[in-house]
Amino acid sequence: MPHVTLLPLGSTMRVLRPHPNLYAFYDGRIEGARAWSAAPNWLDDGAYALGVCVYAVVDGTDAIVYDTHISLAHARAMRRTLEEAGVRTIRVVLSHWHDDHVAGNEVFADCEIIALAATERALAAHRAALESGDPPIRPLVMPNHVITGPTRLKVGALKVELEPAEIHSHDGLILLLPELGIMLAGDTLEEPITYVAEPERLGAHLEELQRVKGWGYQHILPNHGAPDAIAAGGYGPELIDATIRYVRKLIRTRTDMSLADQDLSTFIAGDLATGTLTYFGPYEEVHANNVKKVMALP
Repeated sequence: MPHVTLLPLGSTMRVLRPHPNLYAFYDGRIEGARAWSAAPNWLDDGAYALGVCVYAVVDGTDAIVYDTHISLAHARAMRRTLEEAGVRTIRVVLSHWHDDHVAGNEVFADCEIIALAATERALAAHRAALESGDPPIRPLVMPNHVITGPTRLKVGALKVELEPAEIHSHDGLILLLPELGIMLAGDTLEEPITYVAEPERLGAHLEELQRVKGWGYQHILPNHGAPDAIAAGGYGPELIDATIRYVRKLIRTRTDMSLADQDLSTFIAGDLATGTLTYFGPYEEVHANNVKKVMALP
């Protein structure tokens, strides 16, 4: 087994500024390093190794934090950064229920935590697993403002739109900044490839990707992507097209075994050649698992 360097939790988080009204709190994608344990665990293998980023939208003394990161240490550092920048009012929006998006909720327990009703239900259903996971999210702090559909907010003078989108997870919630042309995508979009969590719903995810494409946003900031791309302002709408191509091809693996046997670099070779996507080795395992999940469908 190769030597692994265990770095203190939160010590490698970088603060990126893709836009004057945005903070991007990025961690991971550090070769040979882990943040929690040398043993398999959700924090390192599902987030840190792939690169994980959460965002804060700020205008004046107001902020919306979009997801609470992978640990309390990360969440504390985020809150400290915002408060040192003059933020006095913080609200939280959860993009969906998965562990690497809600692990820091406790740090914001005194704030308004907004989530879809579907997210609240999923967190309640998985509470035992989340609180006993490795690492544990204990106590799991639940949302205290539940919404059921599209919702309009303001951060200072900035308009914010929350739009449900069933991509990656049935409870996906995208944050839009229409005046800035910016989409905070959560895990509905990921680069280089989507992480398949609900393979039986891939057909619905495809339809939703087409709907999201129709919104026409030119700057897309995902929770998992390359730090340089995020720092430079995000991805363009071509990321949506690449995701659509990947999901369609993934569905075809059920009837074309030659596709099922391809490694990631071969599977997305066209988008790598055009520069639409960038190859990142740890996603080989994500792709292999995506194929296994699709092939296992009844």
